[in-house]
Amino acid sequence: MTDPAPGTPRPGFRHKPTLDGDLVRLRPVTADDVPALLPLFTDPEVSRLTGSHEGETYDEEALRTWYGSRGDQDDRLDLAVVERATGRVIGEVVLNLWDRHNESCSFRIGFVPGTHGRGLGTEATRLIVGHGFEQLGLHRISLEVYAFNPRARRVYEKVGFTPEGTLRDALLWQGRRVDATLMSLLAPDWHHHRGRP
Repeated sequence: MTDPAPGTPRPGFRHKPTLDGDLVRLRPVTADDVPALLPLFTDPEVSRLTGSHEGETYDEEALRTWYGSRGDQDDRLDLAVVERATGRVIGEVVLNLWDRHNESCSFRIGFVPGTHGRGLGTEATRLIVGHGFEQLGLHRISLEVYAFNPRARRVYEKVGFTPEGTLRDALLWQGRRVDATLMSLLAPDWHHHRGRP
């Protein structure tokens, strides 16, 4: 990825790119990806790590409608994560909660069970965050990670996200209150280390 020349119009959030890495390809998510993504909504461990409370039900047809409409959104970017070695859709990355005036947005990533520990999440994070800074002109990308998800926090730190503070008792999970850490990455830091601090 290269930075646009000064004064070059940015593509904006309506443009849904395909981003290629060595291990993963990020491409626009579609309704046809729903069967592969369903474990993100039904797996108990994924629910715990994302703070999605038990009892929430997901209708496959409603999910197909939701994912089918992502291409029309001009205030967020939803991309499917495809493992290049197998061609399987293994997760999603999202830039959302766009604050145009402050050139910032939020980031989240989710992988289906059994796909962790091979560097796929780190590469997917670098690709989408790099796109945010280099192509969308963002200044700040932030996220929240729960205290019981150290694996995800390590990925974020590897890419350069810095802890900003603790949201105390942010989640009530099965009778236990869990803190969340607010983390961010700023454009000057990204342009210095390109996701490899």
